[in-house]
Amino acid sequence: MRFTVGSLIVCAVLAGCSSDAEKLRFDGQFYRTKLSDLDERHKFQVTASPVSASLEGAREAARYEATVFCVNEYGSSAIEWVVGPDDPDEALPIDNNTLTLQGACPQ
Repeated sequence: MRFTVGSLIVCAVLAGCSSDAEKLRFDGQFYRTKLSDLDERHKFQVTASPVSASLEGAREAARYEATVFCVNEYGSSAIEWVVGPDDPDEALPIDNNTLTLQGACPQ
């Protein structure tokens, strides 16, 4: 009986967890991000969408994705941005509600 009750409690707790618990919010929103290697492995392109939810949130979601990549692959959070999240709004490439940044991890 105790095992059954204990199992039911564990199942109820796990059922309450959703995939949103594993996601991070930026400026109060969730963003889809994708990081792709460019010509060399340490060079990358990262996208974040939807920008319409918040440009600031999209910038930070892209920055976060790039930082995680550089830390995991190269052990450093330093990024040399070609087009980065700190660039002025008008310099940021936005197409189809998607922000695209480019940078490189230190080797």
